[in-house]
Amino acid sequence: MKSIGIVRRVDELGRIVLPKELRTQFEIAEKDPLEIYTEDDKIILKKYAPQCVFCKDASDVFVFKGKNVCPNCAKEIMGIVK
Repeated sequence: MKSIGIVRRVDELGRIVLPKELRTQFEIAEKDPLEIYTEDDKIILKKYAPQCVFCKDASDVFVFKGKNVCPNCAKEIMGIVK
């Protein structure tokens, strides 16, 4: 893990401000969703990208019955169901 030398305080509502340099570097725009993960004693923020529930591919994902599915898995499923 790399320190960038920036420290931010948590406000009374539990918020922190991500520095503009980081938002630019990671292409995070206003209102973009972020996923929150934990690992040991770390909090990890990641820009949200919907993934296929089967293969975790994030390209061309569509929602089917509330689940994210990629075209390749959809084709494979259709081949099994027929």
